[in-house]
Amino acid sequence: MDIRASTVLPAKREDIELNTADGLTLVGELALPEGGSPAATLICLHPLPTHGGMMDSHVLRKASYRLPALADLAVLRFNTRGTTSDRGTSQGAFDEGEGERFDVAAALEYADFHDLPRPWLVGWSFGTELALKWGRDPLVQGAILLSPPLRRATDADLDAWAEFGRPLVALVPEFDDYLRPEEAEQRFSRVPQAEVVGVEGAKHLWVGEPYVRIVLNEIVKRVNPSAAPLPTAV
Repeated sequence: MDIRASTVLPAKREDIELNTADGLTLVGELALPEGGSPAATLICLHPLPTHGGMMDSHVLRKASYRLPALADLAVLRFNTRGTTSDRGTSQGAFDEGEGERFDVAAALEYADFHDLPRPWLVGWSFGTELALKWGRDPLVQGAILLSPPLRRATDADLDAWAEFGRPLVALVPEFDDYLRPEEAEQRFSRVPQAEVVGVEGAKHLWVGEPYVRIVLNEIVKRVNPSAAPLPTAV
């Protein structure tokens, strides 16, 4: 069977709730490999909720549909404060990336409490800002940034990540609306361990199965390299 945009592969899926330090309940889902313990964990931080971003944004949803089965990864997705998807609405209100620091912390706390191994942050657009600003936790193995705009996240946040020392991979579309590969190379040069991967032909929203496959393969190459490249059929 060819893997298509709508393919959902087997996994153990459960609805979860995250509890923030400032008293909110966030809704989410955890997808685990059916056959045993995961090799690593992806904590997904979605695009801007005021522009339709949510835990079901298509690249993150497809990661949860495929990577537990294809790469032995746990995939944790959740709605940040005030965000709605089919799973439901998280309590609270959008806070321009500031109050969301508690949302990132709650996801990491959940991963720690439930013994989810080797958590990596996977942020997309607004989610990359949350990763850079609030993801510098000792639990975090590294971060993968999809279409980073570098607007809310500043040079000071990049400098702090440089000091943090964990891997940082930025997947930057050739035709991104906010930050394109050449400028991204300059901006991320502040982080010695950062890697910028320009993706030819891609746009900010990664529309199209070929671009989704590129993104998922780049994630797996960093997080569980023995599972790369991902198969295109099962």
